[in-house]
Amino acid sequence: MTTTTIGIFGGGQLGRMMAQAALPLNIKCTFFEAKTDCPAAALGPVISTEANNGLQDFIASADVFSLEFENTPLADVDVLIQNKSLFPPRQALATAQNRLLEKALFDELNIPVAAYRAVDSLASLKQAVVDLGLPIVLKTATGGYDGKGQFVLREADQIEQAWAELGPAKSLIAESFVQFSREVSIIAVRGQDGEVRTWDLAENHHHHGILSHSIVPAPDSQDLQPVAQDYITRLLHHLNYVGVLTLELFVTEQGLYANEMAPRVHNSGHWSIEGAVCSQFENHIRAVAGLPLGSTQTIRPTVMVNIIGQYPKKEDVLALSCAHLHLYDKSERAGRKIGHITLMPLDSNELTSLCIQLARILPEPLALTEEMQINV
Repeated sequence: MTTTTIGIFGGGQLGRMMAQAALPLNIKCTFFEAKTDCPAAALGPVISTEANNGLQDFIASADVFSLEFENTPLADVDVLIQNKSLFPPRQALATAQNRLLEKALFDELNIPVAAYRAVDSLASLKQAVVDLGLPIVLKTATGGYDGKGQFVLREADQIEQAWAELGPAKSLIAESFVQFSREVSIIAVRGQDGEVRTWDLAENHHHHGILSHSIVPAPDSQDLQPVAQDYITRLLHHLNYVGVLTLELFVTEQGLYANEMAPRVHNSGHWSIEGAVCSQFENHIRAVAGLPLGSTQTIRPTVMVNIIGQYPKKEDVLALSCAHLHLYDKSERAGRKIGHITLMPLDSNELTSLCIQLARILPEPLALTEEMQINV
């Protein structure tokens, strides 16, 4: 069957960029989202999650389905897959929604992770501290993103406070604190025929728990790339995955440690729109539609910078050479991702200069010159 319409759970900027990639392929998208004025609304019909029969109308609106966020309700997915196909598969979604299941999967596939314990009571938290030592990172097993739902527990006298803040969630995970030098992510795509292609590793930098910028290829990553590719390929084949998958990793003296996976296109892959032969968004659409995958080769070194909270002057950004501006049609709000900028200079000297210039014109909190002085 020829795919003409893809239904996407969610209508944020990821859905918007997937739909932008689908249009040249004569593939349309529909969206299932609470707010009908969401960023994806300019690209296709939005069916409200609040509407009567909204889910059934959404299921009827497309040939095949995908998603833009891992917290897509499994109850909705269970109704959908009775009659239609969802890519990625339900198992990947259910695993990614629960950090305990996710860590167990990593263990099963021999993908290194920090030591961890399940926590469901104050007593089990105290035992986890004994077993793992301090510091530890206490996280909710479900939910949480951009640093939310976490508590870094450094001293024993913080145990009561940590439980008070996160304990009501009931299902928690305590992880040993990983001593890492940097964070990287590997993004890969698997087609319906089982073919796997991966993009270059991205080195990711965060500000207040939110991704601020990514550098691709990650510096000094020649030895890390094949290891990361091996880990994510194990996941893709084990899950019989179709579409784009992201694996976030810590670089340590002992090698790469998995942090978490995201069963979707990812913020650290936005660079690929201009920086790769075929972007994460186009390859995801191709995979979901059953089409051949495109090349994931990097065109040239690239930096992606998130616009968070407040828009810069459009004219200032576009005046920079080799800069590409993407705005998401979202209102300004502190801590909110509302756009991104991709820098594609011709050499590393120009890249460093461009990053410094960009840091000067970005509104707070990203106007941090030191943070944007990137060595590549």
